[in-house]
Amino acid sequence: MRAPSKILIIRFSSIGDIVLTSPVTRFLRERFPGAQIDFLTKKKYGELLRWNTPLSNIILFDDGDDLRALRRRIRETGYDLIVDLHNNLRSIYLRTFSGARKVKVFRKHAMKRWLLVQFKHNLFRRVRTVAERYADTVRTYGDLNVVVDLPLPDDVVHTATGLIHSGKFSAKDRLVGFAPSAKHFTKRWPLDKFVKLGAALSSEERVKIVLFGSQEEAEYCSDLAHLINSGAASHCAESFAGKLSLSETAAAAGLCSLFVSNDTGLMHMAAARGAPVVAIFGSTVREFGFFPQGERSVVVENRGLECRPCSHVGRSECPKRHFRCMNDITVDSVLADARRLLRESTHTDTMRSS
Repeated sequence: MRAPSKILIIRFSSIGDIVLTSPVTRFLRERFPGAQIDFLTKKKYGELLRWNTPLSNIILFDDGDDLRALRRRIRETGYDLIVDLHNNLRSIYLRTFSGARKVKVFRKHAMKRWLLVQFKHNLFRRVRTVAERYADTVRTYGDLNVVVDLPLPDDVVHTATGLIHSGKFSAKDRLVGFAPSAKHFTKRWPLDKFVKLGAALSSEERVKIVLFGSQEEAEYCSDLAHLINSGAASHCAESFAGKLSLSETAAAAGLCSLFVSNDTGLMHMAAARGAPVVAIFGSTVREFGFFPQGERSVVVENRGLECRPCSHVGRSECPKRHFRCMNDITVDSVLADARRLLRESTHTDTMRSS
């Protein structure tokens, strides 16, 4: 089998999905060291790939760009191998008539997912991460080390560190990151529970709370920081939502001794940067594959609820009107996992420094 000299990887969005492609890009570079390896994604996510050293080029586009021109560019480049990790109508259009000798396509298991959401009939015999399933797409070329990482240069880490410590926090403070928002309502653990969790962690574990989110989530995160500070009667929380770039957010998340998150892309960035993660799942479940990888990460969920999952991406409201998938997850249950991971993190750091 002739080795490909030009490879195109397609994954348009979103944050978590793109982070989880890192084992594939790393493997293809190791397997085909002399190949041109390009990655096609949306412009707003290109920063996540900027320092991905296995890549030769990053091809960026916006939703309004001419897909015909993009497909023409792909054909003219003459890719030998296209790895379609998105597998939607747009990627199908681009890979069709691309001229590529080989096309490898990510299996979404859409029918299994639909049966689980609609009828609660679970055909997922093994719970596997999306990163592992992405890796399956190229396993015909060899075995993969499915470890997700997010490489960043020292200057980005230095900048992010400076921004975090420019406020009320010092370099001596232990940081706990919160990603309290999400695009869809049914993925959000209630704000009052995050308030109680933040106040408890700051008083019991003597940590500082750093809140992360997008520009659209800035007001929500700012209000939450204010409420945590009021509940703790000290300035222990500060919001950086909308103040950091994607890469700075990833770097800052990696500074945290613990990261508490809803089922969002920030959860995957934090895990990829080595932070222990407590992930809170509501309307979604582990079977869909979007849970944080690693022994130092846990998922807290209401497993006994018969109406879960009600969606694989989230909903704008609870279809049952009770929202028990999130309301029944207590602060104490999340706090217990957070305490354990914080203390394990302290032990690990101590062992490394001794």
